[in-house]
Amino acid sequence: MTSTGIRLHAPAPGWSLTADVVVVGSGVAGLTTALRCDAAGLRTVVVTKARLDDGSTRWAQGGIAAALGEGDTPEQHLDDTLVAGAGLCDEDAVRILVTEGPDAVRRLIETGAHFDESEAGDLELTREGGHHRRRIAHAGGDATGAEISRALVEAVRARGLRTVENALVLDLLTDDGGRTAGVTLHVMGKGQHDGVGAVHAPAVVLATGGMGQVFSATTNPSVSTGDGVALALRAGAEVSDLEFVQFHPTVLFLGADAEGQQPLVSEAVRGEGAHLVDAHGERFMLGQHELAELAPRDIVAKGITRRMQEQDAEHMYLDARHFGAHMWEHRFPTILAACRAHGIDPVTGPIPVAPAAHYASGGVRTDSRGRTTVPGLYACGEVACTGVHGANRLASNSLLEGLVYAERIAADIADGHDENPPGEGRQDGTPQGEGRQDGTPQGEGRQDEDRPHARVPSPGARPERPDHPLLAAEARFAIQRIMTDGAGVLRSAGSLETAADRLQQLHADARDALDENGKTAEPGVDTWEATNLLCVARVLVAAARLREETRGCHWREDRGERDDDNWRRHIVVRLNPDRTLAVRTTDTADFPPTLPRARDLARTGGTPTPSPQEQ
Repeated sequence: MTSTGIRLHAPAPGWSLTADVVVVGSGVAGLTTALRCDAAGLRTVVVTKARLDDGSTRWAQGGIAAALGEGDTPEQHLDDTLVAGAGLCDEDAVRILVTEGPDAVRRLIETGAHFDESEAGDLELTREGGHHRRRIAHAGGDATGAEISRALVEAVRARGLRTVENALVLDLLTDDGGRTAGVTLHVMGKGQHDGVGAVHAPAVVLATGGMGQVFSATTNPSVSTGDGVALALRAGAEVSDLEFVQFHPTVLFLGADAEGQQPLVSEAVRGEGAHLVDAHGERFMLGQHELAELAPRDIVAKGITRRMQEQDAEHMYLDARHFGAHMWEHRFPTILAACRAHGIDPVTGPIPVAPAAHYASGGVRTDSRGRTTVPGLYACGEVACTGVHGANRLASNSLLEGLVYAERIAADIADGHDENPPGEGRQDGTPQGEGRQDGTPQGEGRQDEDRPHARVPSPGARPERPDHPLLAAEARFAIQRIMTDGAGVLRSAGSLETAADRLQQLHADARDALDENGKTAEPGVDTWEATNLLCVARVLVAAARLREETRGCHWREDRGERDDDNWRRHIVVRLNPDRTLAVRTTDTADFPPTLPRARDLARTGGTPTPSPQEQ
């Protein structure tokens, strides 16, 4: 693995913490990882961009999918997932998900999450698009994510885990051998520290969520700016399948010029019998798929978009007036309130809906234990590409993936920690007992100062000129318009070429300004986020241009058919030291392995196989 040497322009860290593992993100993936690591005796620090409960998890309405109902089996769940993934799922990864999923959900319940139950006391399961069984557990009707977030946050606080809130992670720290050694981060004035600091740790878990803010309209919160994927790319990690961005078919339409986070109308509404209709009341999904409105999301999004084009309409409608007031109030209170807040009453009229960016099926490439191609760096949840989702995520598999793979990551880190205890790690001259250098009062959180610290390097001095020029904050809106116009639901060679050219111009303008006068935009949250968005946008468009077919949620109107002979394979991208992109395809639909650890090789007597960037 070869690091790019690229870092965001930022002040040198002015404070530091030391831990065994730092988890970046506080959704279901991040907090589950943190709780499991803490239970294994690892000093764990959670870093999150806003408050602990402000990530994408709390916005999840539908629920969590697992074979928990009578007559359902993991094999049936596997089949539905593979169909939705359109030939690009890693079957082994999916099998892990569906077989370990039911017990992971039960452990979540033991942690304190309360799911809706029937009068008999059984889990009340519903159905969503792509599922042939009722296997979606939900909470508070349509507030599943909020309940899961509440339970995990309470558990984290009860255990006294160390947390740094309102903190944007900047870059990965590595030692001389290229292994993970922590992260730099910036606390936005509301956390325990102010300004740029560092958390030193031999294991870093990225659970930073998605990148929906790369588009003008999205269901993602404002914090979803692709920070984890951009950090991983700068660190030399590979990303895969970034062209597969799922557009949720039924997002509340607020006008053609609406930007930012848009209210989601959960797939569970269709699961309970709502119909998609056009302005004339005609159900246009009938005959397009055996499941009609409950077809996989890519098919429904395409069906809506086609009918909008045919009728020159800005939106379609979701009609659930037949539910009646009681069902709306008890089963979907959150959606009902959101609709009414925007002057729409679904009890008496249909809901205007249109597709909007929702979920990144691709991300930082990992193996079955969440390990990336950078030693010591893990990824979990939406930021990761485990191979579970393939070309299109099956509804409500995301929360389950976060649970299952978080537990696997924690077990792997604990396993490695046991074999390389703190104080016996890399010999880099870091003094024993180097602890927190931030003036944090003793007694705040759980203190582990009596334990020896893992030896990790201090962050190096920043270069006199930044390695990565920063974009002005207003570039964020330009990126969003470029991506919406050229790489949205419908794509073509022409639209993608235009998007690539316009993104390259933004990149070149920032680079040229730096080369000519040594100046770049002022470091800050807005400019760091804009720079991260440009990074992930360039990768997404490069992959989408290369994939000359329609598959899953990647819809090329100029290449309308799926082409298994040439494109049943993955597109893998890494960042070169000169900030250009290295794009390649895998030979088959199977993922190549990530880098093995030395102890894995010792067990097998094997020799390390170079990763593609080392060959």
